[in-house]
Amino acid sequence: MAATRVLIVDDELELVSALTERLALRGFEAEGVTDGPAALTRLAAGRPEVVVVDVKMPGMSGLELVRAIRSSYPDVHIVLITGHSSVREAEEAMGLGVYDYLVKPVPIDELVRVLRAARERGT
Repeated sequence: MAATRVLIVDDELELVSALTERLALRGFEAEGVTDGPAALTRLAAGRPEVVVVDVKMPGMSGLELVRAIRSSYPDVHIVLITGHSSVREAEEAMGLGVYDYLVKPVPIDELVRVLRAARERGT
């Protein structure tokens, strides 16, 4: 089975770097960007199977990015991560069809499990 292609989108560059490195060590084809517009550009260039999106980002919020991804790439699985969870936000995210909603700090083993499950759901 080919490596799962994952795009990490978070405004914290250190987190993006750490997650992409840790996922690559676990056999994922991971790359990251630090804002919504860059994520949409990356999606247009070559579609990842799963996108991990931070909810709170300057400019385009994570939920705005989810709506844009759903509009243009409905087959891409989305996992939201947040450091500031709320029931309303989680309900809205699930209503938009995100695969999962995780609270930071996300243990790498849990993220790996969720990413694998999301990919399997789509194959």
